[in-house]
Amino acid sequence: MNPIFKHGPSPQHRLAFVLMLSAALVFFDHRMGSFEGVRGYLQSLVSPLQYMANTPKQLMTWAAENLITRKQLIEENQALKINELNYQQQMMELEIVKKENERLRSLLASPLRSDTKKMVAEILSVDSDPYTHQLVINRGANDGVYEGQAVIDEQGIVGQILHVGTTSSRVILITDVTHAVPVRVSRNGTRLVANGAGRIERLSHAHVPHSADVQSGDLLVTSGLGGKYPEGYPVSQVILVRKDESRPFAQVLSKPVAQIDKLRYLLLLWPNKPTSIFAPKPSEKSTNQNDKVENQVKGATNASE
Repeated sequence: MNPIFKHGPSPQHRLAFVLMLSAALVFFDHRMGSFEGVRGYLQSLVSPLQYMANTPKQLMTWAAENLITRKQLIEENQALKINELNYQQQMMELEIVKKENERLRSLLASPLRSDTKKMVAEILSVDSDPYTHQLVINRGANDGVYEGQAVIDEQGIVGQILHVGTTSSRVILITDVTHAVPVRVSRNGTRLVANGAGRIERLSHAHVPHSADVQSGDLLVTSGLGGKYPEGYPVSQVILVRKDESRPFAQVLSKPVAQIDKLRYLLLLWPNKPTSIFAPKPSEKSTNQNDKVENQVKGATNASE
């Protein structure tokens, strides 16, 4: 029985034909470059397939790079935040030290006499009782502090030592209701008494005659009377003068020049040893007269104490 379709060339013939065709194509392409244009078209046709085949690898590389980069960014961000906190803390510490240095400089540049012995003290605590204006400092008997010693800041008088301990002392402020300071008007020397009013921004002055030459804005300084405060230190500035003839005395109020509500460091003052310019020479006075004067001075000192 004959088959319907005739068989084609044998596989050997086909292989031989393909080999000869390939050799011819290689020869013509190598020698004459006949297939350069065809190769370009074929490359263009194959390029999308190459991109598609390379896409999974690119996606994996992009994902890995982005994940690593995001992790690095998070770590760097956390490190930067920690560094920023450290820098902020250092800046705050530097600011505190700067302010303390400024306070100490201004305190040491306060209106002190060059020959006055002084000592810097730091405030340890402030009395929480609103009716008692007192505070505690870190200087005591071991430092030579004594009761009644004058205490100032860079602006003026703050108060005096009330009680002395071994390593600390209690200071009563000039604004305490139980405290009073003999003062005078620096403009004309009119003498007043500055009494604490129980408010850190106010002092009162009782028994001021209507005829007293006191004006708003006058600076009040220590008069030196009483022996507690040295003479000439600023105390307060007059803010109100009211003269009502229906009242026996004028109403005078002043504001302390010391920053009572912002105190941190204080200065303790020691009085200078007084030297009398009227002391007689031994050749001018007899021994009995010298003894008499010395006894009078001792009596006056005991009376003032």
